[in-house]
Amino acid sequence: MYRTHTCGELRLEQQGIETTLAGWVQRKRELGGMTFIDLRDRYGITQLVFDENSPAEIKENLKKLGREYVIQVNGLVRERSSKNINIPTGEIEIDVKKLTVLSPSAVPPFTIEDESDGGDDIRMKYRYLDLRRNPVRDTLVLRSKMAHEVRSYLNAREFIETETPVLMKSTPEGARDFIVPSRLNPGEFYALPQSPQIFKQLLMVAGFDRYYQIVKCFRDEDLRADRQPEFTQIDCEMSFVEQEDVLATFEGLTKHLFKTLKNTEVGDFPRMPYREAMEDYGSDKPDTRFEMKIKNLTELAKGKDFKIFDEADFIGGICAKGCSEYTRKQLDELTNWVKRPQIGAKGLVYVKFNTDGSVKSSVDKFYCEDDLKAWGTSFGAEQGDLILILSGDKSHTLNALGELRLEMGNRLGLRDKNIFNPLWVVDFPLLEWDSESKRFYAMHHPFTSPKPEDIPLLETNPEQVRANAYDLVINGVEIGGGSVRIFNSELQSCMFDLLGFTKEEAQAQFGFLMSAFKFGAPPHAGIAFGFDRLVSMFAGLDSIRDTIAFPKNNSGRDVMNDAPSPVAEGQLKELRIKLDLNDR
Repeated sequence: MYRTHTCGELRLEQQGIETTLAGWVQRKRELGGMTFIDLRDRYGITQLVFDENSPAEIKENLKKLGREYVIQVNGLVRERSSKNINIPTGEIEIDVKKLTVLSPSAVPPFTIEDESDGGDDIRMKYRYLDLRRNPVRDTLVLRSKMAHEVRSYLNAREFIETETPVLMKSTPEGARDFIVPSRLNPGEFYALPQSPQIFKQLLMVAGFDRYYQIVKCFRDEDLRADRQPEFTQIDCEMSFVEQEDVLATFEGLTKHLFKTLKNTEVGDFPRMPYREAMEDYGSDKPDTRFEMKIKNLTELAKGKDFKIFDEADFIGGICAKGCSEYTRKQLDELTNWVKRPQIGAKGLVYVKFNTDGSVKSSVDKFYCEDDLKAWGTSFGAEQGDLILILSGDKSHTLNALGELRLEMGNRLGLRDKNIFNPLWVVDFPLLEWDSESKRFYAMHHPFTSPKPEDIPLLETNPEQVRANAYDLVINGVEIGGGSVRIFNSELQSCMFDLLGFTKEEAQAQFGFLMSAFKFGAPPHAGIAFGFDRLVSMFAGLDSIRDTIAFPKNNSGRDVMNDAPSPVAEGQLKELRIKLDLNDR
């Protein structure tokens, strides 16, 4: 056998026994006539010792060894004279009697250590080496444990794990589909699923009652730190339930994961209406670990001949506690920050409530001290505080203030990764109007049910209809979302009409679902958690990339195997696809 123990297993009470270990050379140290090797495997590190009495064959092999060589050793466990209390095996070492080189290694392009000297690009190219590092591997171990706990929790509650198709029909709503050509059906295409939405609803029609799947999904969209072209969801659906049933079940799942994986208790999750989230936090995924809520200054600030405010649709701000000592340089930096294209503000107004009781503002020319103090009162500002104000179109300004609030939270150290504030955001608008295409789009998806009491508004004021939908938000990150579904064919047809589908388009794309509803569809609802996002939060990471064994970069490329890549002309011919390379 290659090994009798792992490199993280042996302890002082096992001294004197014979052992065989196998693993990678972490480092080699030569001290006089002694040579020490740290041998590493997935389970830990064990120190190996060689001295001048080692056989000639071992000494010859020792000369060859470099970092990341794969070796096998046989020897005796003995007490270590210079103990290392930082590792579990730090009280023992192996007096090596036999050494075998199993596989040599080229010099790695970066050090395989917790704090690597490799940049992102090089580590992505040699991802199989990056995965040897403890922080990356530990995250994937956490991912495995989370998947196990999710399955255990849901299995115990009568959910049936069911696989749904990966090759499915393309639908134009939502993000772009990844398209797969069909060789057997020339000119026709499959799509990779953005979610198993339709199939899980069909499983409810089929009487499965409770479904779940830890499932790969695909979206051909621009990438960010929390997005990948392929990602994983905890996808669930339940029959004969209302919103409260779903929230209770998956609030329970979230608490279970925090308790079992982080030994952290979280209380009951508050509910926050979408409108309140936008007005107070400038975001439908509010970070409630800190206050600094947005305040509406529109009525107080208008009518003082300050043209920028007088012409604004909305004026709002945030109060940064203890920041009145910000220098002009710091304020200019914040002004430039909000002017970035990602934020899009035209400028920033500040009011300092100094510790000596005086008030200083960038708009002193237009507003007297009493005016500014009235603003301070509305914010609850005290001596030492700083108010930061933006103005413009209401929706855009609220979003910009939401981003500014998060930035100030970062600068003031208010976004502690060890604090977790979950909440449910509810009562989203069912529809959103797009002024360019002059049509409504579903804020979630076309199968989301309106609030029952708002159904009469579909014909008169559709923009006021609230969705029977909910998002789970933790620390400003949308972890999951779902809704009560439409299960009535007439209501679903009405929804398609509002979204601008012709009868023919609705039938072509969703006819099979509409047909299924005619055969006794139960009331049903569901939710999907972003599995990668949940793992990254539990691991304390800012990006989901290191929660995925082989991720893509920000251009959607796998730089390790150079995908996507061209395919052979013969393959294209079989698929009856012609490429115009001039379009590249």
